Amino acid sequence: MTGNNARHNAFLRLVSSNGVTSGSESRYSLLPTKEMVIGRDPICQVVLDAMMYRMVSRRHAVVRPLSVSPDSRFSWVICDLNSANGTFLNGQLLQGSQELHHGDRISLGADGPQFIFEYEFPSQPTVMTLNQGKTLPSAKNRQLASQQDSVSFTQLFPIISTGKDLTRKAYLVPGILTVVFVVLMFATVGNPQANQLIVGSYIAFAAYYFVYQLCGKPKPWWVLIAMALSTTLILLSPILDFLIFVFRVILPGSLPSSQDSITFTELLVRMFFGAGLMEELLKALPVLGAYFIGNSLPSPWRERIGVWEPLDGILLGTASAVGFTLLETLGQYVPVITQNVTQQSGVGAGQLVGLQLLIPRILGSVAGHMAYSGYLGYFIGLAVLKPLMSWQILSVGYLSASALHALWNATGSINALLLVVVGVLSYAFLMAAILKARALSPTRSQNFATRFLEPK
Repeated sequence: MTGNNARHNAFLRLVSSNGVTSGSESRYSLLPTKEMVIGRDPICQVVLDAMMYRMVSRRHAVVRPLSVSPDSRFSWVICDLNSANGTFLNGQLLQGSQELHHGDRISLGADGPQFIFEYEFPSQPTVMTLNQGKTLPSAKNRQLASQQDSVSFTQLFPIISTGKDLTRKAYLVPGILTVVFVVLMFATVGNPQANQLIVGSYIAFAAYYFVYQLCGKPKPWWVLIAMALSTTLILLSPILDFLIFVFRVILPGSLPSSQDSITFTELLVRMFFGAGLMEELLKALPVLGAYFIGNSLPSPWRERIGVWEPLDGILLGTASAVGFTLLETLGQYVPVITQNVTQQSGVGAGQLVGLQLLIPRILGSVAGHMAYSGYLGYFIGLAVLKPLMSWQILSVGYLSASALHALWNATGSINALLLVVVGVLSYAFLMAAILKARALSPTRSQNFATRFLEPK
């Protein structure tokens, strides 16, 4: 087989994220007369498991043969098929098409499955010499064997060579924050208020980080913290009293007391005005503020701070909900229930019940306040993308988010099963909004890949 003919025998080898082959069945031969499409769609030539590789699009990339000389010597090019998470060639985001060379590494998404492009060259005869009746390998083979047995300095101390991958792929920042929070939890043992604040903040951070990863778009951490703090300040300001007066005094949103006997319909109406419309508007105020502030700034601060697409709205809306949930839980619900139980059963029982209430309330925000505010944030971002329909879009988002909020509050006092249904429904609404926002994102090729969801 000649050298030119050998170039006909090219193949892709599927490897894991750390470069180790995943099995003998992971080799895909390339034909000089047929292109090879890679994706999750069953009609692709290379079909990847949809559950294992959710970051891979249905038709993610294609490898095409290309004749480069009259003597029928072929090469191959890789092309991205407008995938959601992009195709990377040797760590660089692929733009258009690019010729493949022996040893090139193709990655479907930043953290997705990887293929190595290789040519199958003819094996060279091994030079053997006899020395005292023993067969010895050639000098080249001895050198290769020596390299395989050697250990490099970076292999012994991998932290030296990983660089930015520690923060981008290894979740170093969440790990560091977890260590810090654990130390603070130990340090505040014996101080219930401080301990509850630390525990609640960490759970809220974990819940928000989950949503942040699903969105897949980077947003400065200080902007997200500013959203949560802004909502907290609004709750502590006269703005809250004004909103209560409008929605619960002027409008029919007065919240019922435990002694009131009202129908479910009347309860739902009251919750719609007094909880849904009022609280969703309150949490949306910082998001709208971020839009107007960003609109007045030059690029790139405009894009970093402001709201320019649905993903921005979801990220800022859910961050605002975190501030609302923390203040509401730690400033209202937990102190009240702790005090009541303490008066009846003692300090220890009160603290235990307070902690038991703290955890589900903050974890539940993913299907509660974060779901409603993130869903409304999607519509705020969509209104920015489609300014001619902005008022219609904002109206649909505001009313639907408020309706979900009211339905949760109204069913909470009736039936636990219905409460589960409403919570799942709210979570599904948020996830659907994230999926659609990722598909609509003008910068989706630049967004980081996620391991959880993939838009169709």
